[in-house]
Amino acid sequence: MKDDAKLVITVGDEAGVGPEIILKALASKEIPKKINIQIVGNKKNLISKYLFLKSLGIKKILDPNQLHVEDLKISEAEVKEPSIDTGNASFLYLKHAIEIVKNSPNSALVTGPICKKLWNSAGHNYSGQTELLSEICESPNVGMLFTAKSPFTGWRFNTLLATTHIPIKEVPHKLNKNLINTKLDLLHQFCNKFKKKPTIHIAGLNPHAGEEGVLGNEEVDFINQAIIDWKIKNPLVNLSELKSPDSCWISSAQAWRGNKNNAPDGILALYHDQGLIPVKIISLNYSVNTTIGLPIIRTSPDHGTGFDIADKGIAQCQSMIEAIKTANDLLIH
Repeated sequence: MKDDAKLVITVGDEAGVGPEIILKALASKEIPKKINIQIVGNKKNLISKYLFLKSLGIKKILDPNQLHVEDLKISEAEVKEPSIDTGNASFLYLKHAIEIVKNSPNSALVTGPICKKLWNSAGHNYSGQTELLSEICESPNVGMLFTAKSPFTGWRFNTLLATTHIPIKEVPHKLNKNLINTKLDLLHQFCNKFKKKPTIHIAGLNPHAGEEGVLGNEEVDFINQAIIDWKIKNPLVNLSELKSPDSCWISSAQAWRGNKNNAPDGILALYHDQGLIPVKIISLNYSVNTTIGLPIIRTSPDHGTGFDIADKGIAQCQSMIEAIKTANDLLIH
């Protein structure tokens, strides 16, 4: 990372684990020392969280007074529990942080977890942070990609979702040849940052990838043809035939622990849980949500607000550490 590079980190919903995992992560020896970090949130709330965590006997935590905090006093109410106020504040923190990164060359955004329901309760009708980023950055073709670097082998595990936060019944109607080709373009561009000729796998929509129409028609009707068309346009990419979703991630699980011989550089999952279940099982606490297709870099931990453990001091910070490290890596690449 260059000396003038900057990471902007939003605290997310302050009633959740966001402030805790940020203060814990920034105290970790895994964070490169020369990263210029700016926090977007409420400094008073960060200090309050710091003092509370110290009172629990937690030692590896950074004092907010040592941080550059963009102090937004959106609400003066003391944060005691999740509310419309905390949801509204997390939305406005993100909007402000996006503008900072858009106007700061050589910078990246790391976002703390938010509550979609509280965003909606506060009048912000977005299904997630990805959708707001897409709108503000005027980037309609974005992708939700989960990336993780194995602590055992250094191998990078990448899974992109073709569809994201939509009901399962809408997935077959949302999918089409153009969407699949667009997502493959995004996945190829990301994998290409780390490997010149990446190998990409695609999971089928139906059990056993439709079994030639016996278990579903989508593969026969358009998914297989979308793959053929994209492969013709991208002959240098090793794109496999459609994989049965129940076995698509087996080689990735093996590569995470050691055997990288047959593992793909990227996998395209066709819907949210199809991709996220194996990702979280294989790379628990190490995977990072990365929005690709934006003019800016954005990463985030792959978990939610953790309201149920927010005042217990037990939140793990590894995914936030990885989000910071990944943002740093992407600035370099």
